[in-house]
Amino acid sequence: MGRKRIIYIFSGAGILIIALLILIYRSVFGISIHAEMPEKIIIIPTGASYEQVLDSLLSNHIIENGKIFDWVAKKKNYPALIKPGRYIIDQDFSYNAFINMLRSGRQTPVRITFQNIRTLNQLAGKIGRQIEADSAQIMSFLSNDSNYIADGFKKETVIAVFIPNTYEIYRNTDARGLYNRMLKEYRKFWDGDRLARASEKGLDPVEVAILASIIDDEVVKADEKPRIAGVYLNRLKRGIPMQACPTIKFALNDFTITRVLYKHLQINSPYNTYMHGGFPPGPIGCPSIEGIEAVLNAEDHDYLYFAARADFSGYHNFSRTLAEHNHYAAIYQKELNRRKIFK
Repeated sequence: MGRKRIIYIFSGAGILIIALLILIYRSVFGISIHAEMPEKIIIIPTGASYEQVLDSLLSNHIIENGKIFDWVAKKKNYPALIKPGRYIIDQDFSYNAFINMLRSGRQTPVRITFQNIRTLNQLAGKIGRQIEADSAQIMSFLSNDSNYIADGFKKETVIAVFIPNTYEIYRNTDARGLYNRMLKEYRKFWDGDRLARASEKGLDPVEVAILASIIDDEVVKADEKPRIAGVYLNRLKRGIPMQACPTIKFALNDFTITRVLYKHLQINSPYNTYMHGGFPPGPIGCPSIEGIEAVLNAEDHDYLYFAARADFSGYHNFSRTLAEHNHYAAIYQKELNRRKIFK
């Protein structure tokens, strides 16, 4: 074999090797996954195996070349480092960069917003649709007060921990993780200023939450909330039952009631504030920040009663005496009858 032929053979082999190396490099480090609109979302459940992750990536067309991905993944020991969560592809990735993201657990949190929540069941249903812990698991955790009694809560009051807002939470959060996150937010919310204002009113944060939840259901007009908070505080100080209609709806578990009748007031429940004095056992919903602030900024006055105005404006007439209150209440009841609102 001539010298030139040997040189040509080695040169050709070298070119093929270089070309192969370039191809491998581009496959591993070049752009292999393209961001699209809408974004691609990858969900990796807790306990998922590497084979399940690979199958999901292929079936959802996140990756096209399973062999190269598999080769890179195993070189980087990804099969032993599966991290559950919700991952979003919002930029172009090479297989190497993509595996680095998955391996590090650099997931994108879920944005959860909840408000106007009346019960733990409703809360669990709302959040359970967005994180790994489903509604049944969340309810199971929240129904057992031994899970949080050390934090000063029981199942009747734990809903106070969930202050309505928008939160970012990782999708693979379990029920305890959810509670711990909300407890952290709760303690951050109840800073020194709010604790001091509650103390000035003779209340603790849970009592503020209970009263705020009642006011949220009772009052349509935000500018009236501090005044009505003042009414309830005056009644509590004088030992007069709160007689809050929203607590009756809660006790009956019927929030469609538009007119609380005498028969409703006979329900035997600790939430019946016509029958029992003081605060009910717990909030009748997730207290809003607006409701909490209304209690903390309750007006200082001597009103003991309020009745809805007959013009259905959402505002109330306030009274210092029962006789005056009965007068306004009779006008409102008459208007309800005229409008044929009987339940």
